[in-house]
Amino acid sequence: MFGGIAIRPKDDELRGILRESKVIAVVGLSPKHERDSNMVARYLRNAGYEIIPVNPAVDEVLGCKAYPTLADIPKQVDIVDVFRRPEHAIAIAEEAVQTGAKVLWLQEGVHNQQACDIAMKAGMSVISDLCIKVEHQRLAITD
Repeated sequence: MFGGIAIRPKDDELRGILRESKVIAVVGLSPKHERDSNMVARYLRNAGYEIIPVNPAVDEVLGCKAYPTLADIPKQVDIVDVFRRPEHAIAIAEEAVQTGAKVLWLQEGVHNQQACDIAMKAGMSVISDLCIKVEHQRLAITD
């Protein structure tokens, strides 16, 4: 199911990505409970995903060890979920490619065509300007 999927994939492609993925690195995960990144990460954790915070300013978020960069994560990541401004997406896409992540997911409000092109050229699936939590709920993903 992974590999070069378009920026706005069809529902069956999204469903496949969300069912096959187990480990999600959340780039820009805030420790503040009222922030979207924190609410989405909590939802995903409760839905059964392993959440790995990527935030150089903290040691831990939601009881999970935080890493300063994607490259510092000691395990394979399926989805890189990005909660950073669009101008940061290029560097994140480059790092995601280097780590072998399968999916680059740019959250709602985040779109950077160059970042999408970098990830797709490397064979990653790319979703842009969609909320992973909203899509998970909409597609009623269960395992």
